[in-house]
Amino acid sequence: MTLRIGAEEEFHVLDVESGRLVPRARAVLDRLDGPGFTSELQQSVVESNSGVHDTLDALHADLTASRRRLDAAASSLGLASVAAGTVPLARVSSGRVTAGRRYRHMADEYRRVADEQLICSAQVHVDVPDRDTAVRAMCLVSPWLPPLLALSASSPFWLGADTGYASWRTMVWQRWPTAGPAGHYTDAADYDAALQELIRSGVISDTGMAYHDVRPSAHQRTLELRICDACPRVETVVLVAGLFRALVHDACDRLARGDGPRCDGHHEWLRAATWRAARSGLEDPLVDPVARRAAPARVVLHGMAARLRPALEASGDRETVRGLLAEALARGSAAHRLRRAAEEEDLLAGVDLMVAETRGAPVPRAAAPAGTPRVRRAGPVADGAGT
Repeated sequence: MTLRIGAEEEFHVLDVESGRLVPRARAVLDRLDGPGFTSELQQSVVESNSGVHDTLDALHADLTASRRRLDAAASSLGLASVAAGTVPLARVSSGRVTAGRRYRHMADEYRRVADEQLICSAQVHVDVPDRDTAVRAMCLVSPWLPPLLALSASSPFWLGADTGYASWRTMVWQRWPTAGPAGHYTDAADYDAALQELIRSGVISDTGMAYHDVRPSAHQRTLELRICDACPRVETVVLVAGLFRALVHDACDRLARGDGPRCDGHHEWLRAATWRAARSGLEDPLVDPVARRAAPARVVLHGMAARLRPALEASGDRETVRGLLAEALARGSAAHRLRRAAEEEDLLAGVDLMVAETRGAPVPRAAAPAGTPRVRRAGPVADGAGT
């Protein structure tokens, strides 16, 4: 059985002259015809929603086409779109939330946490037979989510400074009251009761604010991956989608056979493993999900692919995932590439790189395709000033 997949991508909107984050998502959305794009909490973010697909090739084609449409709309306004966890040049301001009652409530309730939501993620949806299976599968897939975060890590800079992390987006995101590991629930009723308890407590206002690393979709029969940074290269999104589909396929098979490992409910180590992945990316050790000890990222990810081989073969994804994984490990994380560009030149060179990769440039920054506009320096950038 092939489980269908889909993805949601979030994009920062930048001024092409300065490379700085700007609250102009609405103007970009007004230039986009048809469905597939929407707004987010911050006025500087555009969200793209793919169709539902059987193959990774079809998902790749869909995401690539959406990015082209978004780039054309942004470029016509002197703007650029960037898929990354954070962008180097931004400034925190209150009052920059998108219009709407829900977003206004979030801004009023969460204050600085909402103000600093200058981050973007990539989410992947995979079909599941039913909601009970989705809830039970969360425990089986959760140990393997930190390596997927490491693959996606693309946010080393925050407000003009190098954080020392590969995914600073993760550190910003974890301040929401429901962010982090999903926890253990016996079935959908148990999970839904826990969400209603949170809503009654007043900590969150609706089920859409269950910001766990993985969750059953409230509106679709899918399991949703939420741990990843937005990814400059569309191939990284496809790789993560292939691995996550294999994790869900494997979990569903184990649950159907009744031979899956039981979840002990102890997820303290998972939060630590997520921190490690956010700090390391692909360049430093991760926590091996089996041994729960430090191991090189390459070893952890190759071990993950080997463990998932039957599920990857069942979906017809094995060769694609193997090739994309080899390429990802050879290139290093987006965080590493961005940091290297900034060290060799400056932060705007890093922005140039992220813009080019989001547009699909298949070559290194030093040899960007002819005709690819570069953001131009518009005064000092060392202070990290933005919108």
